[in-house]
Amino acid sequence: MKSEILRQKFIEYFESRSHAYIKSYSLVPQDDPSVLFTTAGMHPLVPYLMGEKHPLGKRLVDIQKCIRTDDIEEIGDIQHLTFFEMLGYWSLGDYFKKESIKYTFGFYTEVLGFSKDDISVTVFAGDKDAPADEESYNTWKNDIGIPEERIYKYDKKENWWGPVSDTGPCGPCTEMFIDTGIEACGPDCGPSCNCDKFVEIGNNVFMEYFKNKDGQFEKLEQKNVDVGLGFERLVMFSEGCKTVFETDLFAGIMNKIITLAKKEDVKSCRIIADHIRAATFALAEEVEPTNIDRGYVVRRLIRRAVRHGKQIGIEGVFTFKVAKKVVEKMGTVYPELKDNEQFIYSELKKEEEKFEKTLEKGFDHLIKELELISGIHGSKEILIGGGHIWTELGKLAFDMFQTYGFPLEMTKESIEENLPNGVKIDENLLEDSFNFAYKNHQELSRKGTEQKFKGGLGDTSDTAVKYHTSTHLLHEALRRVLGNHVYQRGSNITAERLRFDFAHPDKMTEEELREVENIVNEQIVSALQVFETITTVEEAKGDGAIGLFEAKYGEKVKVYSIGGELSDPSAFSKEICGGPHVKNTKELGTFKIKKEESSSSGVRRIKAVLE
Repeated sequence: MKSEILRQKFIEYFESRSHAYIKSYSLVPQDDPSVLFTTAGMHPLVPYLMGEKHPLGKRLVDIQKCIRTDDIEEIGDIQHLTFFEMLGYWSLGDYFKKESIKYTFGFYTEVLGFSKDDISVTVFAGDKDAPADEESYNTWKNDIGIPEERIYKYDKKENWWGPVSDTGPCGPCTEMFIDTGIEACGPDCGPSCNCDKFVEIGNNVFMEYFKNKDGQFEKLEQKNVDVGLGFERLVMFSEGCKTVFETDLFAGIMNKIITLAKKEDVKSCRIIADHIRAATFALAEEVEPTNIDRGYVVRRLIRRAVRHGKQIGIEGVFTFKVAKKVVEKMGTVYPELKDNEQFIYSELKKEEEKFEKTLEKGFDHLIKELELISGIHGSKEILIGGGHIWTELGKLAFDMFQTYGFPLEMTKESIEENLPNGVKIDENLLEDSFNFAYKNHQELSRKGTEQKFKGGLGDTSDTAVKYHTSTHLLHEALRRVLGNHVYQRGSNITAERLRFDFAHPDKMTEEELREVENIVNEQIVSALQVFETITTVEEAKGDGAIGLFEAKYGEKVKVYSIGGELSDPSAFSKEICGGPHVKNTKELGTFKIKKEESSSSGVRRIKAVLE
C-alpha cells in the first residue's frame, strides 16, 4: 500500500468510528520551553489530556509531523528517522483499554492486511506503584488471540509513560511489534532488544494515574488513551520493504543521492536522505540554521549530511538538489513545503557554503595540531605505535569531527598526508581512541538530550500562565507601536520570564520600548477580563483574531480575547491560542522589558519579566 493511500485509509478508518480529524500542528511548539520541536502527537493536546474539553469532542485522530534527534546516531539502520509522521488517535475520557487495542489491531489486520502471526506485543508487568496491566494482557490473549509466548511483560522502563516532570498524568502502555524474520540475537531476544528483529509499529498509552508530589500514584477521574503508530514503518511493512529507505517515501530522494555519489555507501546515503528531509521540513517553518536551540539542530543536520556527502564523493553544493525531491514527494500533503520552496533551497545553499569555509579553517587547525604532536613525540614514537601518540591523535580526530565536522576517514587521510615519511597510521589504535572519546561525548550528549527533548507538558504553573497572557499583551502592543507587519516568530515561557521573537527589520529605539511597556501595563492596571471563545478559523479571523501557525488549525479553534468578547471591536487583543490564560489582567503584576536584541535576520527578540 502506497504512503498516500495509507494516510487516507488511516483517517477514514477512525472517522468511521466517530473520531474527529484534526490537522497536524506546527513542528515548532508554541509556548512550551521543554522541547525544541514537536516530538509526539500528544504535544499539542496536553490541555485536553489534563481535562479541558476539546472543541471537536472526545474522540480525535490526526497525522502529526515530528522531529526527534535523541536517536540520531541510529540513523542509517532499517527503521530510525529524525523527521517522521505519527499516526495518532485519542480517547479523552471515552473508551479505554479493550476498545483501543481492538481499534489498533483492527487497523493493522483489516486495513493494512498484516498477519496476526507476525505481531508480538508488550504489556506492563506491574510493580510497587501500580499493578500489572491484566486488562491489556487478557485483551491481547483472549479477545485478539495473540499466544502467550508472543505477549511480553516488561517493567516501567519499557511499558510505562510519564509523568514528564515530578508530578502529572501517567500510566501503562502496550506496544506492538512486527517480527522481521531476522535471526534472534540470543536466547533472551525480544521486543526490548535493539537487534532489529522486532520493529515497533505502535504504542497505546493508557493515562489512568496521577503521580502526586508525595510520589504516590492516584487513579485519575478522566482516563485517557493516547495512541501513536509509526507511519513510515507501517508503509515499510505494507509495501514489503526491508527498510524505510526503500519505501515510496524515500525512493526519489535515495535515487537522487545515488546518482550524485561517486562511491557506494548505503549508510551514508540513508543519513543524507534522512537529515535533508528533516531539515527541509524545519526550514519550511522558517527555522533557520543558527548556533543555538532548534536552529542548531537544523545546522547540525545539514552539516552532517554534507560530511557524509564528502565521504561518498559528492562534489559541489548538493543539499538543495536532494531537498527538491523531498518537496516533490511531500509538497502536496504539506503545502508549506511548496509555499517556502525557494527559501528552503536558498538556506541550504547558504549553509553548505558556510560549512565549506569552516572545513577550510578545520584543515588549517588540523595541520597545526599535527605539527605540534609530531614535534612533541617525534617520528620514532609514532613509528613504534606508542600508546600516548595514538590517544592524542584519536582525541584530535574526534575534535575535528565535533568542532569542524570532519569524518574520521577525512582526518585519517590528512594525518597520513602530513606525518613524516615512512610513518603509517595504526588504524586500530586511532579508531579505538576516537571511539573512546566519541562514546564519552555521546553519553554526556544523551543525558542532556533526555532533558531537552523529553517532550510532554510545558510549564503550567500559575506564574507561567501569567507570562502566557503577558505575551498576548506584548504582541498586540508591538503591533500598535511598530505596525501590523509584526507577527510572532517564536515564544519561550518559563516561570521566571518570557521570551518573544517577532518579525521586524530594525532594532527598537528606547522610546519604542518604553511605549510598548507602558501600553502593556495600562492593560494590566485596567483589570481587563480575558474571554475564551470556541469558533471556526474563518469566524475568528472575521472578528479580527490573529493566528500564528496556519497549518495547525482544525474546524474549531479557541480564541482568547482580552478586554472584550471576540465580537467586540474594542477588545485589546484577540488571538487563536490553545491557552491557558489568567481570568483578568489585574493578576499579572508590573510588566518590565529587560532586553531587546536580534534573534536572526529580520527577527527581533524581547525578554521581559513580571514584577
